[in-house]
Amino acid sequence: MIKALLLLAGAALVAFFLANRRKARAKAGVKIGFVLFVVFMVYAVIRPDDLTWIANRLGVQRGTDLVLYALVMGFAFVTVSTYVRFREQELRYSRLARTIALQNAVRPDDDADARAVEPAQDDDPLRR
Repeated sequence: MIKALLLLAGAALVAFFLANRRKARAKAGVKIGFVLFVVFMVYAVIRPDDLTWIANRLGVQRGTDLVLYALVMGFAFVTVSTYVRFREQELRYSRLARTIALQNAVRPDDDADARAVEPAQDDDPLRR
C-alpha cells in the first residue's frame, strides 16, 4: 500500500510542479509543503511511537522507514525543482546574452570600418 501511495504522490507532485511552476499558487504550494514537511519531521522526532503507529497503518514496519520514504520523496522533489529552475535560468541568460549581442553588433558596411579595426603598428621599444 505504501509503495503505491508514494509513487502516486511523487508523480502527482512532479506533474503539478512542472505544469504550474511559474504560477504564484504553485510557488506558495511548495512553501506550504515545505512547512508541512518540517512539521512532520519535528513531530516524528518528538513522538516516535506515534510515527510507528502511523507507519504500521500504512503498511510499513517501522516509523524510521516511513521517515526515510518521506525524505526520499522530498529529495526527489527538490532535485526536480532545482533542475527546472536552473534550466529556466540558463534560458534567461542565453536570451539576455543574445539581446545584448544584437544591440551591440557592428555592421561591416564598408572597407573604412574594416581598416579601423586592424591592429596598430607596434611602436613599443621593449618589444623590438
